[in-house]
Amino acid sequence: MTTAPIKLLGVSLLDRIGNTPLIRLDRLTAHLPGIQLLGKAEWANPGGSVKDRAASAIVLDAQRKGQLIPGKALLDATSGNTGIAYAMLGAAQAFPVVLCMPSNVSPERKNILAAYGAKIVWTDPADGSDGAIRMARKLAAEQPEKFFYADQYGNDNNWLAHYHGTANEIWQQTEGRVTHFITGLGTSGTFMGTTRRLRELNPAIQCISMQPDSPFNGFEGLKHMATAIVPPIYDPTLADRNIDMPTERAYIMAKRLGKRQGLLVGVSAAGAVAASLDIAEEEARAGREAVIVTILCDSADKYLSERFWTEKTEGEDAGEGQQP
Repeated sequence: MTTAPIKLLGVSLLDRIGNTPLIRLDRLTAHLPGIQLLGKAEWANPGGSVKDRAASAIVLDAQRKGQLIPGKALLDATSGNTGIAYAMLGAAQAFPVVLCMPSNVSPERKNILAAYGAKIVWTDPADGSDGAIRMARKLAAEQPEKFFYADQYGNDNNWLAHYHGTANEIWQQTEGRVTHFITGLGTSGTFMGTTRRLRELNPAIQCISMQPDSPFNGFEGLKHMATAIVPPIYDPTLADRNIDMPTERAYIMAKRLGKRQGLLVGVSAAGAVAASLDIAEEEARAGREAVIVTILCDSADKYLSERFWTEKTEGEDAGEGQQP
């Protein structure tokens, strides 16, 4: 007697990655006729950030190729979100995760990683993400038999996750009407992959990168490319232009989005929205219609312990702080 296979109910963790919603930021552009500003809500991924996309693509490819096998731990450098995604996947699929991270990442990040059971190698906060990269490279070189070095900064699966996923979702969700794509630069994978695919779909789409305006900044995960270890996957020629973002403007926008849009987002997401609003205002002044899409890479959950939420930020009463 044979029995029919049991029909599986529900969805797997991996099935929940991607297909995140586009949220209209209508109150930000109420004074700009013909402009639509949309944010892709990446906190809807199970690990809470856009980095679930790259991490899952890297892990799946490594498993297919026999690089991440029983007896090996996944090793990488991270400022937090990719590490959280790796740790989540490791817990779900029973492989160990070792992460090199600056020791000044937010307490929320530390608590989440501890809850997932990841092992952390703390690095000097003064060295930022570059110090974590150097430590991960050192460990991988010293013990290649122990680790699969995922190398999110140099792994093509990082940008391919966005080429195959994020970009096509944006195209479908905007019904092909997207005119501008804007996001921040960390590993640069989100920008690289999404831009390459959107350009294939419509070469007229303007793709604009945002990065901190200084090597000393409050953007966890973003890089000031002029002074940082440049990710091997980064191609500076892809951007139509780049916007340098002061940390203080991102702080102001984060608070504004919370109080006037009902959205609590992280600092990098807020910086991307501020850059998007710059472009929105330029297009409105020129009398052009635009559909501008940016990446809200995570929510504010991992940043609520930071003081800027309750302290007054310089310039908060002017400009962005006074618009509807």
